[in-house]
Parts: sequence; C-alpha cells; structure tokens
Amino acid sequence: MKILLTGADGFTGRLFAERASAASHTVVPLQADLTNAAALQEEALAVAPDAVVHLAAISFVGHANEHAFYGVNVVGSTNLLNALVALPVRPKRVLLASSANIYGNSKHSPIDEMQPPAPVNHYGTSKLAMEYMARTYTDRLNLVITRPFNYTGPGQDINFLIPKLATHFAERAPSIALGNLNVEREFNDIQMVCDAYLVLLTHGEPGEIYNICSGNPYALRFVIETFSRLTGHSPLIEVNPAFVRANEVHRLCGNPEKLNRLIQASGATVHTPTLDETLERMLQALKK
Repeated sequence: MKILLTGADGFTGRLFAERASAASHTVVPLQADLTNAAALQEEALAVAPDAVVHLAAISFVGHANEHAFYGVNVVGSTNLLNALVALPVRPKRVLLASSANIYGNSKHSPIDEMQPPAPVNHYGTSKLAMEYMARTYTDRLNLVITRPFNYTGPGQDINFLIPKLATHFAERAPSIALGNLNVEREFNDIQMVCDAYLVLLTHGEPGEIYNICSGNPYALRFVIETFSRLTGHSPLIEVNPAFVRANEVHRLCGNPEKLNRLIQASGATVHTPTLDETLERMLQALKK
C-alpha cells in the first residue's frame, strides 16, 4: 500500500516507516502542518494514499503549552480527516494513534477496551476528544483507533522517563532525580507497537478500538533495578517533588486479548521483546 504517514520524523514514525517499507509498503511522510487545513488538502490530493497512519501529536504529558494538546491532537486531526474525506478516492484504511492515557486512574486492571475513559491530564483528554471527533467520520472513512500503553526504545526523547534513565545509567551518573517511584507501567518495546500497527492496518476491524499492550506492568523501582543489573552501576536515586505530577496515573496495565485474537486470526506474528532486551538495546544505542 501507499501509506501517508504523519509524524514520520518522530520516535514512532521513524521506526514505523522502516518496518512498513520492509513489508513492501510505500511510505510517504506528510510534509504539511496539521494546523494548516488548506495545505493538508493539497498534499493529500497529490499523494492519493491507499492508507493513512496518523501518529503526529503532542505526546509529552508534561508539555508546557496545554493549548497545543488540543490545537494539534484534536483540531489538527480534524483537519486531516476532512482532507481525506474530500479526496476523489478515499483511503482504504485510516489508523489513528490515540493513547491508553484516556483511561486515567482506573481501579480495574488489566484494562480492556470497554473500560470507561477517565483522563486526568490534558494529553489524555485531548486524545479522547480526538477519538470522539473521529467517530463522526466512521460513515465515510474506514477508521481503526489504537490505544498504545507506555512503550520505549532507542531514539526516544530524553524528556521521557526510560530514555532519561538509560542516559544516566550509560553515563554512570552518580545520582538521578525522579518523581513518583511507586508508579506502575507497561514499558513495551516500540518494535512491538509498530508491528501491531502494521497488522491492524491490514486486518483491523473498521470502527474498532484496540489496546496496544502486553499486559505486563513493571514498577518504576524494578526498572531502576534492571538498569542497575545490566550496567553494574547503582546511582543515588533522589525524589524531586517538582517532578511529581499532581494528576499522576498510578498504574496503567492493559488487556491485550482483543489485539491478540486479531493477530492470531490473521496468521501474523508480533514479537514482544522482554524488558531486559529493550533496555539493553537502549544502552547499546547510547554507546554508538
């Protein structure tokens, strides 16, 4: 397929483009700004994509400009869908990357796709708003929405927790300042996420939502211990109150049953690297 890819220069976009190209798809990175509706329409018309993968977003929860979450994640996504609807031949499939952050602090765990959303920050709220907006296009576009849980890998911005830890351990820093050490997250591998997107691009059911997760959460303390074991380095861990978010999601663990059923039915294979494998790849990448 000819895939129009938004966010192609981002952490996920770069690897997705590699994996999609290796699977014999043609990837065309979107050049237009999502907030420029006219430029989007012009570029979509010129590309005439068979499919669209929409990864571009303001994704750092601690982003300073709260208005940007809605300007890009909601209004920008609306501009994109409007451009696709206006095409003479609409794409066969549009994959929208939402986020597991839409679930907020759920007492139920692991979380499946039927869990009522309850976002507790602007990032999660903007992604949920994008989902609701996208529902108004399901009669005109073949949409699949994904809710990836936390994932990481080489090349992720150091603003995010795991790359920050990897850098400090690789450099054998004497101390690391962190926020809440008691949070639990899935720390999945970006390779798994991109491969799941490729499966959903071909086999996902129109109008459906899929968690992208493994169901394997880890306490932050365990991740720190794993880095220490892999590097033989034990820095002083300091808790900085400035890094503790008021609306922290304490535990986020997904139920992958729906995704796994689809993968099995499609005959596809999605490899899920272990936490050790992911962290080791990140440490090795920092040595290059």
